[in-house]
Amino acid sequence: MELSRIAVAGASGLIGGALARSLTADGHEVVRLVRREPRRPDEARWDPEGGYVDTARLAGCDAVVNLAGAPVGSRRWTEAYKARIRSSRVLGTTVLAEAVASLSDRPRVFVNGSAIGIYGETGDRPVDEDAPPAKGFLPELCVEWEGAAEPAREAGVRTVFTRTGLVVSREGGAWGRLFPLFQAGLGGRMGDGRQYWSYVSLHDEVAAIRHLIDTDGLSGPFNITAPRPLTNREITAAMGRVLRRPTLFTVPEPVLRTVLGELAGDVLGSQRVLPMRLLESGFTFAFPEIEEAIRAAK
Repeated sequence: MELSRIAVAGASGLIGGALARSLTADGHEVVRLVRREPRRPDEARWDPEGGYVDTARLAGCDAVVNLAGAPVGSRRWTEAYKARIRSSRVLGTTVLAEAVASLSDRPRVFVNGSAIGIYGETGDRPVDEDAPPAKGFLPELCVEWEGAAEPAREAGVRTVFTRTGLVVSREGGAWGRLFPLFQAGLGGRMGDGRQYWSYVSLHDEVAAIRHLIDTDGLSGPFNITAPRPLTNREITAAMGRVLRRPTLFTVPEPVLRTVLGELAGDVLGSQRVLPMRLLESGFTFAFPEIEEAIRAAK
């Protein structure tokens, strides 16, 4: 990849931060979109709720990457928080897509975050990008989220959607909370443990996004998950082996539903998602197996 100028929304988050660090380390210029007043030369102001983005700073960017959004797993899904989850994604995408479309010198590619939640519950049935969206809060949110990028696509900008799975990292997300529990010997399967978890290492998540930025001709949805999803029971056993800790505890389904509310469906639900389009595009995973991904995050 030639040295580029890339705008990143959500650079303070787990994936966006790792992406920005990776790009910067390789000599690319990263413009970080921030909601507050910029404090550094590499920051630019945007306000998703107010419909504002500093388009002057977007001009000349080779790519715009939108990974902004309120955390999905950080708290119970009250109606108010569900509204925040939705608006943080849909409004932000709309503002950025319209800003990209308005530029006379448009970027080559607009990469917009999404999630494998679009497929809903799949049980033990493997699904790829050809599977239709399911019904429910998360699937319908993902459909609206991706649809909000339409202005960029209509303006002729190559538009990509990263349907991300569960990211294996100590730094945040679901695994950021699992690591301390397992290291303390308190880890164990959730519910009956038969539900499939479609995971991806943080390294491979960032590498996949960069591959999608770099590879001309790639557009539309791409599942970013390791090639072989595993059950929660299998992942629990792998965590125990790598961290050398017992995994005797089990969190019963009723307890999870009491503690997490509607969010428990995301933990107990089964999603066996395959990254078919990513593999077909020539991408190679550095950490395709769960033990490799866990070790990479240690």
